[in-house]
Amino acid sequence: MALFGSRENSEVTALRQQLDAANATIAELRGWVGHLRGAEAGAREAELRDLRATVDNAKHEYARVHERRQQVAAELTALESTLVETRDLALLQEVGVYEYAHPLQDAMAYKDALAALRTRIKEAAKQDAVSCQVDWAVNGSLKEGQRLGRDMAKLMLRAYNAEADNAVRVVKPHTREAVRARLTKTRETIGKLGALMHIAVSASYHRLRLMEIDLTADYLTKVEAEREQARADRERLREEAKLLKEIERERAKLAKEHAHFLTVVTRLEANGDVDALARAREQLAGVESAIAGVENRAANVRAGYVYVISNIGAFGPEVVKIGMTRRLEPMDRVRELGDASVPFRFDTHALFFSEDAVELESALHQRLAGKRVNAVNHRREFFYATPAQVREMLVELGDDHVLEYTETAEALEWRASAPGHHLAMVGAHADAGGDGALSDDGE
Repeated sequence: MALFGSRENSEVTALRQQLDAANATIAELRGWVGHLRGAEAGAREAELRDLRATVDNAKHEYARVHERRQQVAAELTALESTLVETRDLALLQEVGVYEYAHPLQDAMAYKDALAALRTRIKEAAKQDAVSCQVDWAVNGSLKEGQRLGRDMAKLMLRAYNAEADNAVRVVKPHTREAVRARLTKTRETIGKLGALMHIAVSASYHRLRLMEIDLTADYLTKVEAEREQARADRERLREEAKLLKEIERERAKLAKEHAHFLTVVTRLEANGDVDALARAREQLAGVESAIAGVENRAANVRAGYVYVISNIGAFGPEVVKIGMTRRLEPMDRVRELGDASVPFRFDTHALFFSEDAVELESALHQRLAGKRVNAVNHRREFFYATPAQVREMLVELGDDHVLEYTETAEALEWRASAPGHHLAMVGAHADAGGDGALSDDGE
């Protein structure tokens, strides 16, 4: 029994020692926890509270800024609805083929129409251009209130007319719609500002001022078209004058040769030299045939040369010019086109004579109508096409037209100037599908 009691005591002692050790460890840990809480926990908790407060403030500020942003966006949308784009660059980027609002025969007709319209505008301004209804008194007097309304209406009409006059001064064909919209906005603004007195610019008067803008834009477009036509007419007259000079020179030359061979034939007939006489008569017949050809050219205004030329350095590899000249020496015309207005000379792909060069040129232009570089001015005879494509059209129109044709452009000046740079440009142009902007100069 004593033995078992002794073993139990030793186990109890061991357990007590373990318990004391555990209590000591717990006490040590509690000490560390207390030390840490006393030294840094307070600061950390304060720091955490500050961070939470900062986050809450940031959230509130973000919500306030977001709300303000929405308000500003709504205000901007409202303001944009009252504005009209009038910048030339922006409007030019949207320009299309101009359509006349009031088609008339010529610029003089537009000038007369504008004069008549402005007379109507002056008469309307004195009558019912602006309306006003005031039914309240000023200083106890209804008449004073009505007088104030009339004065305000006159002031509003002056402001509207000033805007309308400025619109007529600055309008251009491509800004017509923008200027109309701006004047309409002015009328709407006057209506809002004069709502208390029921002041409003009448719809009939506003239509007259809009018509003035339309007629002014039409007039400017017609004037430019007539100027372009006048330039074309002057060029045609220069061509005809050069043709007449060439014909006169050729006539004088052939007349001299004809007189010479006629004298030779007369002498040979007197001498009885049969062989020499036959040759002289053959030469005389050739001269007479040439004289007949020159006279036929002078009489036939439709006869001439149709040319197909290109200028890779100026317009790229897929643009050709198709024109017509009545010159006896057609290459003179081609050389003129390659003057200082383009950096390189033109390459000639085809140059052939036709008894009806006008019809042949017109037929080619019609087949390429959808590929015009200049869709507005048809006197600019440049087309998005390759020389090979034009050759196929010429064959379809008749084999007799295709006497000699060169599909490859030599472009010697262009190739010799900077080959690497130019070839890179051609590659870029081909990659882009040949849709780059191209200058269009000449006839």
